[in-house]
Parts: sequence; structure tokens; C-alpha cells
Amino acid sequence: MKVDRAIIVLTATASAVASPSLAYEFGSPGWAQKPGITIGASAGDPPPGIYSFNQAMTYQTNLTGPGNTLLNPAGTKTGVQVAAEANGLLFVPGWTFLGATYTAVVVQPFLMASVGNPANVQMAGVHNTYVVPVELSWKLGDSGFFIKTGLGIYAPTGTITGVNGLGNIGNPWWTFQPEFVVSYLKDGWNLTANFYTEFNTRNTITQYKSGDVFHADFTGTKTVGKWTVGPVAYYVGQVSDDRSSAFYANAINVNRYNIWAAGVLVGYDFGPIALNVWALNEVFANASGGTPVAGVDSAAITKGFSVFANLSFRLWAPDQPTAPKAPLYHK
Repeated sequence: MKVDRAIIVLTATASAVASPSLAYEFGSPGWAQKPGITIGASAGDPPPGIYSFNQAMTYQTNLTGPGNTLLNPAGTKTGVQVAAEANGLLFVPGWTFLGATYTAVVVQPFLMASVGNPANVQMAGVHNTYVVPVELSWKLGDSGFFIKTGLGIYAPTGTITGVNGLGNIGNPWWTFQPEFVVSYLKDGWNLTANFYTEFNTRNTITQYKSGDVFHADFTGTKTVGKWTVGPVAYYVGQVSDDRSSAFYANAINVNRYNIWAAGVLVGYDFGPIALNVWALNEVFANASGGTPVAGVDSAAITKGFSVFANLSFRLWAPDQPTAPKAPLYHK
């Protein structure tokens, strides 16, 4: 059973809620990046400069799926809570390549996570550093449409402990995230769809390899004066199986899941600083394919609500600083 991680990921406590008799990797996350993090951003870029952003998030959930019944035969639920904060920089040097604007991003997240009865697990630390060495954004004439593509990378720099390297927040592997973003940005509208997939390398300690995860974040906001408001949504699901290793005698837990969430974003432009807050409720979540226990599928996933807040401002620019109109945290 996998317990999802929440921000940038991430509760990193996934299978830790399972019985030790289940021989898949303890602590394996449901995803490397918390769904919904890129909401409010777009395929467009702000003027040249160096931008800073601070993003906070809380994820309040319960386990759902057949695996929760195994943990709680009396009909109760196991709770999973996450609180996270990330500091990042967006570099917009004003360079162009093949007609596209070049940008780069670096983010360092920190988080606390807990899993309730019967697991009773708490952890806090530094998550893997997130780097986007290259993003390219194309403006399609005066149509209002923009297209962006890039590659994000989670490096194994976080707090890594335990016999399999998954005793805390960090992951002992690399995650590569190619992205494709399309936006309509005109007359105050931000209609954006951000698609990206996580590809993980093997755990450097156990050689276990987590499956690929597909994300889609959706933004549909309108800016009037200093206010921005509109509906938002996301989808996330695992699209390939895990690969086990000799560390676990090649035992594997094939846990597939699908989650849909919907909510709203509200933002305000204070001038030198822009603030956006968005909240989403997971309206659908299912999990299947877990290792059978007593003839019952052990798969589980979290289902609950998330609240994000993003504060962004320009640190330096070749001209007079102006506040960005959208969250700058792309991952």
C-alpha cells in the first residue's frame, strides 16, 4: 500500500503503514511532487529578472481503498497529514532560443508528515532539491496562446535515513520530470493545462524502482483590477508498475491509483508582492492491485484536501521591479 507524499511531494511514509510481512519497499511515495503545486502558473514568463517565491502547503487526508479496510477492520480510517514550505528562485535572463524565452528554476522544500493509527509515524526534514535547468516558452503571435516545455529534476539531497534510505523525507534516487504546458493569456484570463510525468531511477540502496506517475494541473482564472479568482483542478495517477530487487527477494507491490481534485484560487496583487491562495478537495480517489493479504487487495491511497499559498516578488531586474501576476513556483 502506498501513502502519498505531499508537497513537492510527498509524505514519504507510504508503505510504512503496512505490515512488515508485505515485502515491498517501506516509505515508497505515491508520487515525487504534490499534485496541484503548479496551479496558478502559466506557459508565459514575467519580464527579465530574478524572482523569489515562498510557498506553503497543508495536506489533510485519510487513507482510502481496500488497504484501509485491512488496517482498520472496525471501519475507522488512518489519517495522513503534511505541512510543507518551499523557497525558490526563478531566473529570467532575457535570453531566447529557437524563438522561445529561456528560464531556469531552483527550489528547496522542507516538510513535516505524520500517519495516524495503527502506523503512528512522524517525520520532518529536508526534501530533495528541485532544479529546472531549462524551460522554453513560445508566444504564438497575438493569439494569446503560449506553449512551454522543460525538464525538472529532483536530486537526492534530502534527509535520507533508514536501512532502505526511506526513513525520513528524502528519497535516495533521482526523479526526472519532463513537462508540457499550454496557456491562453489574454484580457485577464489564465487558462492553463500543465502536463508532466515523473520518471524515477532506482533506489541507490535497495535498487527498487518506483513506477512512472502522470500529473495534470488545470487553472482557469480571471484577473480584474488587483484581484484574481477562478476554478482549479488536478489529476494524478501511476501509469507503470514498480520494479523490485534482490533486497526484497524480488517481491513487489503493484499499487495503481487515480485521484481527481477540484477547487478555487484567489489572488491579490499588492504591487511589489503578489499573493495567491488555492484550495482543492479530492472528489475521487481509488487504488487497486496491492499485494493480497488474507485474500484482500492491500492497495490504498490518500483522499482529502489541500491548501496552498504562494508569495512571489522580484529580487532584481534591469528595469523597475513589478510584481508577477501568477505564482512562479513551476514545480
